[in-house]
Amino acid sequence: MHRTTSSGPANRTTGRTTGRPTAARTPGGSGSGGRPPGRTAPPRRSDARRPGADLATRRYERERLPRYWFANRLLLTLSGQRPAHWMLGHTLGPAYDRIVELAPRAPLRPAAPGGSAPVVRYCDEFRPRSDVIEAFARIASGDRLRALAFRLERGADERWRCSAVELGEPSRV
Repeated sequence: MHRTTSSGPANRTTGRTTGRPTAARTPGGSGSGGRPPGRTAPPRRSDARRPGADLATRRYERERLPRYWFANRLLLTLSGQRPAHWMLGHTLGPAYDRIVELAPRAPLRPAAPGGSAPVVRYCDEFRPRSDVIEAFARIASGDRLRALAFRLERGADERWRCSAVELGEPSRV
């Protein structure tokens, strides 16, 4: 049995009311798009034009791009946070040799002990062919800015692999 009172619908198992007011229904269904009567504000906007909309989603999508994914992996390796062999399955011969040569010096490590961790500030690409990406990144660490250039090639297995790595000289911001 289902009882309703002015204080809300009854709970089917106990018969007591829930304390929630019941919404008035219009003859043709919900009528106002599911909104309670008396509400006049438009529904909330959820498009990307709104400032700050889905910032985390946009950042996640950016990080999934091959150029950002490789730039972050190279950054972790060349800053000493990951070993060089961490890149073994993601690089081709000459690029891996270059990473092994650069990694012991950790050229992208923070400027001072306890300094801010290096980050990929910006990364862009040029595509000479559909299966090749020539990318460059700006790496910031404190007041230092470094340039990182690398080449990605898509193999027969559709995976991107790094085939060349170059690191620019540090400059002050």
